[in-house]
Amino acid sequence: MYIQIGFLQFPPVVIVFLFFLVLLSRGIRKATGKPFLSPQELTVVYLMMLISSMISSRGLMEKLIPALVAVNYFANPANNWVDLFFKHIHPWLVPFNPRGGEASPIAVGFYEGLSKGTGIPWKAWVVPFLTWSSFVLVLFFGFLCISVILRRQWIDNEKLSFPLVQLPLEFVKDEEGGFIGNRLLWMGFAVPAVVFALNGLHEIFPFIPGFPISGSINRYMTERPWSDIFFTPVYLSFAAIGFFYFLPSQILLSLWFFFVLSRIQDVIYSALGMRLEGMPLYPTRIYMGYQVAGAYIVLAGYLLYVSIPHIRDVLRKALGSNGGSDEVLSYRVAFFGLIGSMAFSVAWCSFFGLSLWFSFFEMTIYLFVVALIMARSTSEAGLPMTETSFRPIDLYHLFFLKRSLGPRNLTFLSLFDAVFTRDQRGLILTAFLDGQRMAEGVGIRRRDLLTPIALGIGVSLIASASFQLWLPYRRGALGMYWYAYQGNPLWAFQDNAAAISGVDSPLGAMGISFFVVGIAVTSFLAVMRTLFWWWPFHPLGYALCASWTMIVFWFPVFIAWLLKTPILRYGGIGFYKKLRPFFLGMIFGEFSMAVVWTCVSWIFGTRAPFFPWP
Repeated sequence: MYIQIGFLQFPPVVIVFLFFLVLLSRGIRKATGKPFLSPQELTVVYLMMLISSMISSRGLMEKLIPALVAVNYFANPANNWVDLFFKHIHPWLVPFNPRGGEASPIAVGFYEGLSKGTGIPWKAWVVPFLTWSSFVLVLFFGFLCISVILRRQWIDNEKLSFPLVQLPLEFVKDEEGGFIGNRLLWMGFAVPAVVFALNGLHEIFPFIPGFPISGSINRYMTERPWSDIFFTPVYLSFAAIGFFYFLPSQILLSLWFFFVLSRIQDVIYSALGMRLEGMPLYPTRIYMGYQVAGAYIVLAGYLLYVSIPHIRDVLRKALGSNGGSDEVLSYRVAFFGLIGSMAFSVAWCSFFGLSLWFSFFEMTIYLFVVALIMARSTSEAGLPMTETSFRPIDLYHLFFLKRSLGPRNLTFLSLFDAVFTRDQRGLILTAFLDGQRMAEGVGIRRRDLLTPIALGIGVSLIASASFQLWLPYRRGALGMYWYAYQGNPLWAFQDNAAAISGVDSPLGAMGISFFVVGIAVTSFLAVMRTLFWWWPFHPLGYALCASWTMIVFWFPVFIAWLLKTPILRYGGIGFYKKLRPFFLGMIFGEFSMAVVWTCVSWIFGTRAPFFPWP
C-alpha cells in the first residue's frame, strides 16, 4: 500500500478537490461576472469534505466494518476464539450469528468475495450498523461539545497556530488570485512534483532514475547495543516539512529531541542488559509506552490548569440565566451535552459487555486524555497524523492482570479498541476544531457550521458504510489493504485471547516505575515552561515521542527545524513570512502528486510511487 489519499487529519484528496473548486469558482465568476462560491461557502464545502473523508477512512468505517467480521473469519480450532469470545459477543454488534461457530457465510463472502450473481447481504448489516451508529453519533456530538468548549481558549487566548488549516484558508480567501498566482507557491509545488513524477515514472520504467525519499538508520546499526534501537526510518516528506515550518521553534526542537532521546534510551537499556519488551499493539518499547502514558495524564491536567479562567467562564455561562454564546453550540448545550454524551457512552458500553466502572474508566481516558492530547498535537504541533502509544486497558494493566477483567469485558474491548482507542488517525475532534478556526478566518458565524457538520456526518455514515461493504464483497478483503482487514481488527483479539488463556504476566515495578518517570518528567517540563519563557522544551514533544506519527515524521521535523532556525535568526520575521507560500506550495505539491498517481495507477493498473506517510 503506497498511497492513502483519504486518510490523515489533512487528507490529500480534500485539499486537491478544494483547489479545483476555487479555480472553478473563479472561472465562472470571470465568465459570467457573477459570484459562484464565496469564501464562506468554500469553507463549508471543505469542512464537509474533511469530515466525510475522515469517517469513510481511518476515522471510522475502515476500522469498524472489518472489525465486525474478522473475528469470525479468522477463528479456527488452533486459536480457539469460538470458545473464548463468541458466547460473549452481543448479537446486535455483529452481522454474523455469534452462536453459529466460525466461518459464517457473511464473513467468508466479505474476505473471499462473492461469486458472480450473488447479492451482498445488506440486511445482515442493518442491525449492527444502527447499533454502532447510535454510539458513533453520540460520541461525535461529545467531540463537538469538547471542541466548542476548547475553541476560545485554544484559538483566541493561546492563539495556537493550527498549521493544518493554513493552506485551505489561503485557498478559500484567494478571491483575487494573489496567492494562487504567487511565484513562490509554485516553486515550492515544483520540488515534490518533480521528485514524485520521477519516482512514479521509475516504477513504470525502471531505467528512469528515481529520487530516494526513504531509508533506515537501523541498517547501519549492526552491533549491540546500537542494533537494539527500535525501528527508525528516515522519510523525506516535503508536505510534512511544509506543515512543520509553521510550528513554534520550541515545539520543533522538542519533537525531534525527545524522539532521539527515546532511541538513546534503547541503547542505554540494552547496554544495561534490560529486557527490551514491546508495548502491546504499538510500535514502541514498553518502557516508552508507559512514560508516554504518564506524560498524557500530566499534560491533560496541565492543559486543564492553564484553561481554568476560561473554564470558569464557560461554567458561569452554561449555568447562568441564558447560557448563550456565539459558538457552534451554546455553552449550556455544550456543557450538558458533553455530560449526556459521556453518560450515554458509558451506558452503551456497559449494556453491550463492559463493566460499568470500567466503561466509565475507558471513556474518561479516551475522551478527556487521549482525544485531548491528539487534538493538541494537530492544533499546536501540526502533526498530520494522530497516534498514541497506549490504550486505557494498558493503564489498568499497570496494577492488575488483564484477565482479572474477565472474558466478557475483554471480548467487548477487543472490538471497541480496534474501532476507537488503538488507532487514533482520523479523529474527528480535530476536524471540528480546524473547521471553527477556518470559519473565524473567513468571517462565518460559527453557529452556521452546525447544519453542514450534521449533514456531513449523516451522509458520510451511510455512503461510506455502503462502499466499505460493497468493495470487499465484490473484490475480497483478503486481497485488499492488509492493515485494515487482517491487522488492526485482529490484534486486540490476539492480545486478549492470551490474557483469557492465562498468558498474562504482571508488569511489576518496571511498568509503574516508567509511568512515574513519565509523570515526573512532564511535570518538570510543564513547570519550567510556565515559569521561564526561555525554556526550550515543550512537554507535548515528550508525550508524542513514542508514537507511530513521530516514527514517520521525526526527520521532516528535524529538517524543518534546521531550516526555520537560521531563517528567523538571520532573516527575521519578515523573511519568514515572505517564504510562507513556498512551504505551503510543498504541501500542495506532494498531496497533488499523491492524487495524480492514485488516478494513474487506478486507470492503467501500474505501480504507484511510495509516499512518505504510510
